[in-house]
Amino acid sequence: MDTNVPLSFDNTENAFAYKTDKELKKAKFLFSSMGYPLLVRWGTRLTPWAIKAGLPVKGIIRDTIFEQFVGGETLEETAAAAKRLGRYNVRVILDYSVEGGENDEAAFDHSMNEFIRVIDYAATQPNIPFISIKVTGFARFALLEKLDSSVSDHDGSLMKRYNKAVASLNDEERAEWQNVQNRMEKICSRAAGKGMGVLVDAEETWIQDPVDVITILMMEKFNVQKVVVYNTVQLYRHDRLSFLKDSLEAAELRGFILGAKLVRGAYMEKERKRADAMGYASPIQPDKAATDRDYNEAVSFCVDHIDKIAVIIATHNEYSNLHASQLLQQKKLSLHHPHIHFSQLYGMSDHISFNLAKAGCSVSKYLPFGPIKDVVPYLMRRAQENSSIAGQTGRELGLIKKELKRRELRHASI
Repeated sequence: MDTNVPLSFDNTENAFAYKTDKELKKAKFLFSSMGYPLLVRWGTRLTPWAIKAGLPVKGIIRDTIFEQFVGGETLEETAAAAKRLGRYNVRVILDYSVEGGENDEAAFDHSMNEFIRVIDYAATQPNIPFISIKVTGFARFALLEKLDSSVSDHDGSLMKRYNKAVASLNDEERAEWQNVQNRMEKICSRAAGKGMGVLVDAEETWIQDPVDVITILMMEKFNVQKVVVYNTVQLYRHDRLSFLKDSLEAAELRGFILGAKLVRGAYMEKERKRADAMGYASPIQPDKAATDRDYNEAVSFCVDHIDKIAVIIATHNEYSNLHASQLLQQKKLSLHHPHIHFSQLYGMSDHISFNLAKAGCSVSKYLPFGPIKDVVPYLMRRAQENSSIAGQTGRELGLIKKELKRRELRHASI
């Protein structure tokens, strides 16, 4: 780890040192394809259908988009990717990327056991400090939705409103919700015992309140001496900066260290459509500038309270990552401070991740794994994201081309 190297995201030699020429050329082809919106639109519609219909497309998917964005189909297959990243001081956030499933208690118990299995495995690997979980993996969506709606109907602090909401459930629903809390506690308890961190994913706004509360309750139990549990704060919501500040107040009041993963957000179009269809004010920021402003203010707030907040800067935005590193330097804090961590998705923004690591920052790649048929929804979002985010594909592609050109010139001079 070279802590004397100034932080720059333009160094493609650092960014792609872990990729062979062949792998870079495959990535170039993939991101070039994502530059065609019509191709992405049809691809994201036809691929899930082809998988369900049993058409022989898994091989094509495995050799292209799956290989770029996913660590493997099994836990064991992720070991190779994690080991490879580790050679460059880049660590791993392991995510069992399965969505949907059966809506019954047995299925939810199975999901809980799968998360625990991931924790047990990750604890045996030297380069995997975190796992990611979704509460909707072990809780019925409709129950979360009912709780959230009831929380919104009451007055007072979030915790007081939550307690009233739980009291309004019938006996069967209260027992079901207790099962959800028990599953969450078993996951977090196993993680604490194994020295792992648990990142709780954000959900849609209409089920987020109970997810926030249950996560805060887990933090109160497990984040006393060190940070085990992290809540995800989506700054594309206009109320999340104040929520972050309120969360710190709750942490100070209840005597725990706040764990916060800062993201911009993942459900923007869905949120706006629902708000418009149901006639309520959109929870989403009016524009990207407002999201960027709140995100960077959240970064500043966390660094200002670094002794009380452990933060994960989870973004592909170059300025936000630089902003965080510069704040640490201004405050004479280590770039490898135990309460600050950086993260980007596997297969994207290598120029950020690997250059952060080279400069001495603590950084991880978010590494999903799972059977191809199960991770297709995740892969389709990655394709849509790279197609729709202004400049994302162009930036990725430009850096890949720059590195391929550098390698060609280097080979020519040898």
